[in-house]
Amino acid sequence: MNFSNKLISWYQLNKRDLPWRHTLDPYYIWLSEIILQQTRVNQGLPYYERFVETFPNVEKLAAAPQEEVLKLWQGLGYYSRARNLHAAAMQVVENGGKFPDSYADLLKLKGIGDYTAAAIASFAFNESVAVVDGNVYRVLSRIYGIATPINSTSGIKEFKKLAQKLIDPDHPAAHNQAIMEFGALQCVPKNPDCDICPFHQDCLAFKDNRIEELPVKIKKTKVLNLFHHYLVTITPSGKTVLQERPQSGIWAGLYEFPFVEASGALLPVELTTAREFKDVYNGVRFRESVYNQQPIIHKLSHRKIHAYFWIIHIETEVDDAINVEDARSKPLHILMERFMTQFWPQRA
Repeated sequence: MNFSNKLISWYQLNKRDLPWRHTLDPYYIWLSEIILQQTRVNQGLPYYERFVETFPNVEKLAAAPQEEVLKLWQGLGYYSRARNLHAAAMQVVENGGKFPDSYADLLKLKGIGDYTAAAIASFAFNESVAVVDGNVYRVLSRIYGIATPINSTSGIKEFKKLAQKLIDPDHPAAHNQAIMEFGALQCVPKNPDCDICPFHQDCLAFKDNRIEELPVKIKKTKVLNLFHHYLVTITPSGKTVLQERPQSGIWAGLYEFPFVEASGALLPVELTTAREFKDVYNGVRFRESVYNQQPIIHKLSHRKIHAYFWIIHIETEVDDAINVEDARSKPLHILMERFMTQFWPQRA
C-alpha cells in the first residue's frame, strides 16, 4: 500500500465530523481555512458558525463594514486575517460574485497564500495541488527523516516538492484532508503514540529515535519587551475615550485607550510628564491618576507586551467620549478585551 492510500485509509477511520467537510462551496471552505490559520479547530469552530450565520454568502461579507467584521473576529487574534478576509470578499464581488476555481486564480485574492489556495482548490474543485502547513511539515519530516529547516527557503521548496510527489492525483481532496488531519490527531508535536501509527514501520524518525527533534525550525529572533501604559479616562458623566489604531501594523483598525509607551513601569509623576500624556490631556484638568492593577501580559511572536492601565478622572467632558456600552461594542484588541472583562468598570 502506498503513502496516499495508507493515509486516506487512516483518515476514513479517524476523521472528525466538521461542518466544512460537508460542502464543496468554496466560500465556506475559504472561511474555515482563514479562521483555522494560527487557530485550533475547537477554538475556531464557534467563530466559523457565527460567520456563516452572520454572513451566509460572500456578498453579505463584502457589504459589511470592516468594524463589524473585526468585532465578530474579536478574540481570534492575528487580525490581518479578518481584514484580508473582508478585502478578498470585495474582490470576489467585484468579479461578479464567482469564486476563483483554480489554485493560480485563488492566489490573486487578498490574504490567500500557497497553502490556502491549495486547500480551496483541492477541496472545492478537486485540483491536484498539495497542501503544506505545519501539520504536513511535521508528518513528512518525521516519516522521511528530513532535517532541513521548515522555515528556510530550501526547506519550503523541498517539502513542497515532496508533498506534490506524494499526492494522489485521483483523490487530491481526500489526500490533503487526510495528511492535515493525521498531523493534527496522530503525528502531534509532543509525545505522539507511535505504536498505533500506520507508518511506524516506515518512519525514519521513529527508527532513529528522532521524533522530538523533527521538524527542524530556525530559531526565532530575540523577544522584545514593550511597556504600554493605557490612559483610562473617566469624565464627570462616567464616559471614556477610545482611539482607533492605524490601518497598518499590529491590531490595525482595532480600538484602545490612548497609551504611553515607556521603557518599563512608571510612577504617577513619571506618567504625567510623558509627552503622550500631555498630548491627550493638554488643557484638560484632571483630579487624580490612579494605577489600576498589575500589568496584563500578552506574548506575540517577537514581542511581549506589559500593559498597565491607569484610571484618569478628569474634570471636564470630552467631545468624543463614549459610554461604557459603546466602548464594549467596538472591535477591541486582546489587551483591551481582557481589561474590560476583568476590571472595567468595577474599579473605575
